[in-house]
Amino acid sequence: MSESRMCEVTVASLGLDRTSGAPVVILKEKGGERILPIWIGPGEASAIAMELAGVQFTRPLTHDLFNAVVRGLGSAFVRVLITKVVDNTYYASLVFRREGEFVSIDSRPSDSIALALRAEAPIYAEEGLLETAPFGIEEGGLAESVEEVPGGDLEDVSEAAGPERSEQALSDYLKGLDPEDFGRFEP
Repeated sequence: MSESRMCEVTVASLGLDRTSGAPVVILKEKGGERILPIWIGPGEASAIAMELAGVQFTRPLTHDLFNAVVRGLGSAFVRVLITKVVDNTYYASLVFRREGEFVSIDSRPSDSIALALRAEAPIYAEEGLLETAPFGIEEGGLAESVEEVPGGDLEDVSEAAGPERSEQALSDYLKGLDPEDFGRFEP
């Protein structure tokens, strides 16, 4: 079995896929140029956007409450690991430390990112996920870094592609994206 390598990433931006209207969080390799776009739900996108904008509420929202519970139980939120993609679904783990022991809990990447931002915990992605990114981030926004390859629309990838074709369909879709396919997401 090959040893997986993790690469620290940061939230570079939050956008909207103009084809599907779905929010997309763009993670960028820390100290590098590779990125990882992850399509997320609107609720999680709002939670991430509010934290990035420094919006404070008088009462805790769900992700704030979760972090308070973790601290209240004597644990520390250590890191997020985005480990794989299977059938167009990304997988992540929350890693906690309690009484000198590490505990890993399965989580959606979108919730993990929202929690990590609030706890100021680092986010790591499996190296292989970053290697497939079809475009890079430059000053001022998204820019293509590979030649454009025709791809289907997101609904074709997520609903019509069978399990045996889904990873290839997602890859083809990502390669066919134009930076203009992304708008700015605002909560």
